Amino acid sequence: MRMYLLLAFFLASLTPCFAHHTAVVVNKENAVENLSSAHLARIIRGEVKKWPDGKNIVLVLHRDSLGEDETMEHLNKMSADEWKAFLAAHRDSIIFVDSDAEVLRIVEAEPGAIGLIEVRSLDDSVNLVHVDGKLPMEFGYLPH
Repeated sequence: MRMYLLLAFFLASLTPCFAHHTAVVVNKENAVENLSSAHLARIIRGEVKKWPDGKNIVLVLHRDSLGEDETMEHLNKMSADEWKAFLAAHRDSIIFVDSDAEVLRIVEAEPGAIGLIEVRSLDDSVNLVHVDGKLPMEFGYLPH
């Protein structure tokens, strides 16, 4: 019985590590397959405004997603307060949505769009972007 309790405790302690797996997605017409995390951060901060093919970048983020916020804070090396201030200052240049389904719909419809979704929401309506040469759920894909 003690062994089962230890095993249950161990497995429960791993759950937060796997609770949030973000996937970066772009429109099907976008030929970008890989971004460095540094370049992705520059896109998110609005320092890079166009894709290599000249299309304007359209950033799609969740209005309220603790996991996404944590990932963006780490990626952009910002505190939670700095990230909130950044979002408030850039409200006009970011499309905010309430669900992964909305991210997928907008990214599918907008050739320059880039968004973040939970990996389990990924479908073939968009292209998945490698980050630092890695896929979601591979160690080092995005900082958590």
